[in-house]
Amino acid sequence: MSDQAKDKFTYAHSKFCVGEAGKTGSWRTQRPQIDHAKCTPSKNQRPSCFICWLYCPEAVVSRTIPVQIDYDYCKGCGVCAEECPVGAVKMLDEKEAP
Repeated sequence: MSDQAKDKFTYAHSKFCVGEAGKTGSWRTQRPQIDHAKCTPSKNQRPSCFICWLYCPEAVVSRTIPVQIDYDYCKGCGVCAEECPVGAVKMLDEKEAP
């Protein structure tokens, strides 16, 4: 498709924005905990997988090695744990989390 044929108004413009609603981590009941021994990027020491980053609705999962979570803004929804193909992310009760 040529640039002339593209309609500049038919695609979305968006960026991840951490903390748009303010710090939200203080009211969550569960928090994700990453087991880096199972996490694919940590095990391979190279950029791979990052499905937790891709599916996080709050954009609080880093795309780094090791993967990190910004708990100030994490709402504890559990999407990262649900989507992790190797089970490296587990949800812990907030009171039991380190």
